[in-house]
Amino acid sequence: MSPKARVVSIVAVVCALAAGATVGATLLQTRGESTGTTARKGAPPLDLQVTGPLAQAVSLYSAGKRSQAGAIFARYHSLPAEIGAAFARWPHGSLDAVKKLVASNPQSGLAELHLGLAYYWSGRDADAVASWRNAAKLEPDSPSAVTALDFLHPNVAPGLPPIVVDAASVDPRARTLLLRGILMWDRERPLSAKRDLDAAAALAPHDPAVAVADAMATFSPAHPLRPFPKLGPLTAAFPKAAVVRLHLGVLLLWTRQEAKGKQQLRLAISTDPGSVYASQAKALLHALASGGS
Repeated sequence: MSPKARVVSIVAVVCALAAGATVGATLLQTRGESTGTTARKGAPPLDLQVTGPLAQAVSLYSAGKRSQAGAIFARYHSLPAEIGAAFARWPHGSLDAVKKLVASNPQSGLAELHLGLAYYWSGRDADAVASWRNAAKLEPDSPSAVTALDFLHPNVAPGLPPIVVDAASVDPRARTLLLRGILMWDRERPLSAKRDLDAAAALAPHDPAVAVADAMATFSPAHPLRPFPKLGPLTAAFPKAAVVRLHLGVLLLWTRQEAKGKQQLRLAISTDPGSVYASQAKALLHALASGGS
């Protein structure tokens, strides 16, 4: 994904944070308010990471057309399809069906993630937390683990904070590793991303873009402050690098420190007004203002 394209996703997340309107944010904000004895209304969300007909089924499910979604899921026998089929008939036998899928796929973080959602929507909060912890442990290098950690740690924004760099001036020896690491990060494979970005940083230790990307890759919903001790010193090492200020701003927004985040975004603009980092900082500030925050 190009920096121009990636900023769209950043802006979308910032708008959601400012408005507080996404389903995921609502789920995270309300988790833990229940005594754990009352079932939630409606059906739990699906997070299947699928394409093709199954993606169409997920869209139908999200739109409330569960019977139509279920008809598509029923045509396939993959684990995501079977999870989707179980949720599509919610709550009729859904929880037991997902329990069986976990039993038959004991190494699947995807199955454990959805068992946690099924437990949560059934009002069994403690069981949901246990399943989400299992999901994060079983497949730590996966979107399922990232989502499970989001549910377990609702005080930060959902997902992984974007890494945006202009790789054109990066040493060619490190560039391939840098771009591959960012791609893995975008796909929510944090361990693979960190390996590639560590390797890129070893090859280009004095490149601010590479250093920033490597620092950002230490983020986890469970440990959201880890990048700060690495990013902070980079402001002194590279005082004219807007890439550092932009990512400090993004990380501050991700950890819900909005005032400080805005300050860093403004510094990214003033540090290098003509850069791609400045243009993205402007877009983020505009999104925050438009979101009514």
